Amino acid sequence: MKRCIDVLIALLGIVSLAPLLILLALIVRLKLGTPILFTQVRPGLNGKLFNMLKFRSMTSAKDTDGNLLPDDQRLTPFGVALRSASLDELLSLWSVLKGDMSLVGPRPLLTEYLPLYSVEQARRHEVRPGITGWAQVNGRNAISWEGKFVLDVWYVDNQSLSLDAKILFLTLRKVFVREGISAVGEATMTKFTGSPAND
Repeated sequence: MKRCIDVLIALLGIVSLAPLLILLALIVRLKLGTPILFTQVRPGLNGKLFNMLKFRSMTSAKDTDGNLLPDDQRLTPFGVALRSASLDELLSLWSVLKGDMSLVGPRPLLTEYLPLYSVEQARRHEVRPGITGWAQVNGRNAISWEGKFVLDVWYVDNQSLSLDAKILFLTLRKVFVREGISAVGEATMTKFTGSPAND
């Protein structure tokens, strides 16, 4: 039933939001140049890798050695606005339609984090990753990694259609009030380097 709802909402979303997606693509092209889209490999259900698409929100500025500058130096005011309104995430509807993601579930994180999870934290991959999730409506990037993973695993153990509906409702509210976009003192979220208990 959850998969049927995911497909229906994702299809309706892509069709109804097509004009907005085209407009965003044009604005990103004007503000940040090419490429318009940002593609990154992320782990999905059972750790299976997939390509996740987002609208680009950072410049490609590099230092004298050819290395990308830190996020806070590449994130433009336009990029901040794009992220705070979660508009860069709209292309994730395509991943939902393909079956790589769900509307609700633990957020797909970087592949480099896979070997850093504890056995309990790795349980977040027992369900499809989501565009939004229980951690996102309970602090998003403003809570610690450990706290986020506890919420992710709680969702895995307590998922239901009614909980998904609650999370989607709370997500819309979070987007409008724009809470928890970044960790304190960070442009986005600090990198996960493993929990102390895992050492």
